[in-house]
Amino acid sequence: MEFFADFWDILLWSFWFFFVFVMIMLMIRVFSDLFVDKSMGGFAKTIWVLFIILLPMVGLLVYVIARGRGMAEREVEKVADMQSMQDKYIQQVASQTTSPAEQIASAKGLLDSGAISPEEFETLKAKALA
Repeated sequence: MEFFADFWDILLWSFWFFFVFVMIMLMIRVFSDLFVDKSMGGFAKTIWVLFIILLPMVGLLVYVIARGRGMAEREVEKVADMQSMQDKYIQQVASQTTSPAEQIASAKGLLDSGAISPEEFETLKAKALA
């Protein structure tokens, strides 16, 4: 009989640990959304924070029900902004590639200054033309 008591105690503690972990993660998500939201004023944010701190389960449930759609829209907007910034960066980096003529001219400048040997110049020229 002792084994069953230990098993059920472990199962109960595992459930509570999971529940507390989910509550903490949800609280972090709600607070981060709350402070990122630009449509809400400081007083309303303060009321939400107090509500969530004083009555965590009820506050989180009410927040997710009342403002869940807005949370999703802000997340989609954030992802779209990050995607556009990444695309802009990729285009900027991709446009910085030089043409073969520019690469050969740069290599010729290095050859004239004595920084590279004629063999290295021919290698660079072959790479640029390839």
